[in-house]
Amino acid sequence: MKLNLARFRVTSPRKFKLSDYSCSNTGRVKSKEQAEKILEANIKEMAELQDKMYAHDKWAVLLIFQAMDAAGKDGAIKHVMSGLNPQGTQVFSFKQPSAEELDHDYLWRINKSLPERGRIGIFNRSHYEEILVVKVHDLVEKEKLPHELIHNRIWEDRYRQFRDYERYLYENGIVTVKFFLHLSKDEQKRRFLKRIEDPTKNWKFSESDLKERKFWDEYQKTYEEAITNTASKYGPWYIIPADKKWFARLVISQVIVETMRKLKPVYPTPSEEHIANLQVYKERLLNEE
Repeated sequence: MKLNLARFRVTSPRKFKLSDYSCSNTGRVKSKEQAEKILEANIKEMAELQDKMYAHDKWAVLLIFQAMDAAGKDGAIKHVMSGLNPQGTQVFSFKQPSAEELDHDYLWRINKSLPERGRIGIFNRSHYEEILVVKVHDLVEKEKLPHELIHNRIWEDRYRQFRDYERYLYENGIVTVKFFLHLSKDEQKRRFLKRIEDPTKNWKFSESDLKERKFWDEYQKTYEEAITNTASKYGPWYIIPADKKWFARLVISQVIVETMRKLKPVYPTPSEEHIANLQVYKERLLNEE
């Protein structure tokens, strides 16, 4: 079954509301079992495409995962990328900037973590925290910026910087794909309670999760603004229904497969001289005593 990814994709700056996107609709996919079969096929194709991309050594793919707490980013990364060769995959999780990172521009730590050619880079949270958490909690003053650069248009400036940055990456062979795992507030509550009730998940929950939940409406508005202002053909956003983890993982896998297909990676064609040499090497191996 081929999913209609256009209904999840945002590729141009336009005003939209997250409330127009379902957190739970699974379309024509009616069961977890059906989704897992398609996911398995996608993972297999993804592995084949990754192998070609690694050998081709021209393009890189950057996957950015953003979401509210408990939306399933970690699980999605674990399950969807399970069939990939670790040699061709790089995963980075960005947390609160360190003192060293605050002494540089906010993209400094991002640039250091970009995937090499032929590889898939995965960002669990990213530079988008600079227009999400920093905006919601008004943390700009702590970023050591010159006072004259902190003004009422700073967010518009950053939106422009993000758009320009993702175009720059594309023009240098790095394709950016951004996922927002769209979780409902009720489902977040259910998952939080599960973390509290399950001893093996207690470590995943802290008081800070409750504090952040109080800013739910502010975060929804901030995500809307961020997606509206940073969606482009060079950095499309995908609004992933996240209330059902199995469906979220299916959609994410389909997006990655279709993105990699468009790059048309191929194994390098050896020269005639190289092919001739291979025959010589083969003879030497067969004639070993």
